[in-house]
Amino acid sequence: MKLVVKYFDDLTTKELYELLKARILIFVLEQNRVYQDLDDKDYHSLHVFFEDNGEVVACLRAFLKEDNVVQIGRVLTLYHGNGLGGKLLKEGIAQIQNKMNPKKIYIEAQCYATGFYEREGFKICSEEFLKDGIPHVAMDLKL
Repeated sequence: MKLVVKYFDDLTTKELYELLKARILIFVLEQNRVYQDLDDKDYHSLHVFFEDNGEVVACLRAFLKEDNVVQIGRVLTLYHGNGLGGKLLKEGIAQIQNKMNPKKIYIEAQCYATGFYEREGFKICSEEFLKDGIPHVAMDLKL
């Protein structure tokens, strides 16, 4: 398994295809929802992902939300229960700190996943809200 960290303009067409394929598999098919995944934020994002034999198996993106605040999103793993998600999140935080140097990282987390983010120091900072029909909360990690 190989870690890849690239800004959008540095992605190959194959890497971009594999990223989008993984996102559709999880967020559209597995979670059974229809929404516009291509929101133009990818153009300005740092993409952190693990590849296995050319297939993206875990990924996240990070983009500047506001002055010194980076938002992460589109966090996924194709394989569950093997620690890959935690490894991705730790590596993502380290890469964001190194390449973007924010004072805070923000995420809109699906409610069922808050414990996953809390293990890395994120704290809930909002009431529950619906996003694309799924309960979410805002969380942040002060650096």
